[in-house]
Amino acid sequence: MQRTTERLILRAPTLGDLDSLFAIYGDPATNQFNPSGPLSRIGQAQSLLEGWLAHWQSEGYGQWAITMRERPDRVIGFGGIDARWYLDVVRLNLGYRFAVQAWGQGYATELSQAALDFAFTELVVPEVFAVVRPQHHASIRVLEKAGMQRIDTLNDVPGQAPSLVYRASRDEVVSREQ
Repeated sequence: MQRTTERLILRAPTLGDLDSLFAIYGDPATNQFNPSGPLSRIGQAQSLLEGWLAHWQSEGYGQWAITMRERPDRVIGFGGIDARWYLDVVRLNLGYRFAVQAWGQGYATELSQAALDFAFTELVVPEVFAVVRPQHHASIRVLEKAGMQRIDTLNDVPGQAPSLVYRASRDEVVSREQ
């Protein structure tokens, strides 16, 4: 399943995306707010990709490989909606990670808005969540621009400040659009 936005192509990942996945998720710059740090081995990227492909197989949606419409052969990031366990239940979670070269151009906001639209119009779910480290100001701005609101904290990293939990509800998004 493929979606397009004004500037992006969002498509299901393939095994051919492994090198791009490792390049992005293995880059220390893209992991500066990730307590687990960057991937250090291609096998870790392989496991991550296999998990995404399994999610696509079982659920029919998941993390997209993101390319620019003008360069569909070059992956600039990965992101979308998938199921995650936190706050004691499985929740649909919005997440993304972009190559450093794609930062600061509004791609994360464009992806986030498309992912929420997909969740609310095609999956017809009542709400979507996102978890962000409190010092990751750029991602906090993206989530807020996409219409998400901070609702809670999550003590998910021992010895560090709690992550911030954001939520967007279908009813709030639909009422804002009318």
